[in-house]
Amino acid sequence: MNTSRSASAPSDLRISELLALAVERAAPVVRGLPDDRLGSPTPCADYDVRALVNHLFHVVVQFQELAAKRDSDFSETPDHLAEHGADWRERLLEEADALVVAWGEPGADEGTTGAMDMPAGTVGCMVLLDLTVHAWDLARATGQEYAEGDGDGDPVVVRLTGAVEGMAPMARKMGVFGEAVPVDEARSSAFERLLASTGRDPYWTPGRVRASRE
Repeated sequence: MNTSRSASAPSDLRISELLALAVERAAPVVRGLPDDRLGSPTPCADYDVRALVNHLFHVVVQFQELAAKRDSDFSETPDHLAEHGADWRERLLEEADALVVAWGEPGADEGTTGAMDMPAGTVGCMVLLDLTVHAWDLARATGQEYAEGDGDGDPVVVRLTGAVEGMAPMARKMGVFGEAVPVDEARSSAFERLLASTGRDPYWTPGRVRASRE
């Protein structure tokens, strides 16, 4: 396990910089999603691969609005795959790049945003979490590898670990997170512990029953 980087050092990175890392890790997974696995189950119990891609696509688009302090609309999820045809993978990644740009604008991660007037930094962590864990979900569902990052000192994992600790009580009440999944603290990686804290089984395979709510 790589512990050469301090767990506190990445705290100075902006959300946009962390999102850029998350997009870099998600890109090969998205490009590797096969058409014949769109109906496969994922670690998110309510989503198959196609539904999860549409969910992630919608999140990436709507959180650009939140970065600009505009209203978002999560009332329904469009079928982005049908809308964009064979180009949906690259269109999703183009929107992910636009998300990075949106959160890199001056003031994007300051003040409050969204219908609940939440701190913008917290909202940024929410989309960082979705992009990170859903990329892992999709990789698991389709037999791909996901790059977890730089061990326990990985900046994305460090930021999200702290954010999830703060979000978890309310997220579980709202049904966004499942109950934390027990893992061997001594033998699991920081990324595996992060997944477990969201209600995911970090060792999930299509044949396993336990899955997260989202």
